Amino acid sequence: MEQQNAEGRPAIAAAVVVHEGRVLMVRRRISEGRLSQQFPAGAVEPGEAREEAAVRETLEETGLAVKALKLLGERVHPDTGRLMSYTACEVAGGRARVVDTDELAELAWVARADISEYVPYRLFEPVQEHLDVVLGH
Repeated sequence: MEQQNAEGRPAIAAAVVVHEGRVLMVRRRISEGRLSQQFPAGAVEPGEAREEAAVRETLEETGLAVKALKLLGERVHPDTGRLMSYTACEVAGGRARVVDTDELAELAWVARADISEYVPYRLFEPVQEHLDVVLGH
C-alpha cells in the first residue's frame, strides 16, 4: 500500500540507527524547515513497506547496511507536513559515509548527551523513548 499524506506527497521513512552507544545523524545539503540534521530518511516507494524504505534509504545515502528491528511510530511532521515513519535499525554491515553527495553534506555518530546539539527541538516521543532505552537515560 502506498503511503501518502493529504497533499499526495509520498510518506518519508526514517531509520533510527544505533551502534556502539551512538545514533546515526545526517545533515542534508538543503534544509526542510528547521530540519538540517536528521536521521537517514527518504520517500517510501509504491508497494514498499515503511521499514524497507528506511533500510534502503540508509544504504543509498550512507552505504551502511542496516536491519529493521521495529517500527517505532509515525506522525505528520510539525515542520514539514510530511507523513513520517520511524524505524529502529541495527547495523548489519559496512561503514557509514556520505554516499549520496547530492542529498547529504555530512554524517555523524552522535552520543546521547549531544543529540540536542544536532536536533534543537524535542524528538518524536516514541523515538525519544527508544533512544532512552538503548542509549540509557
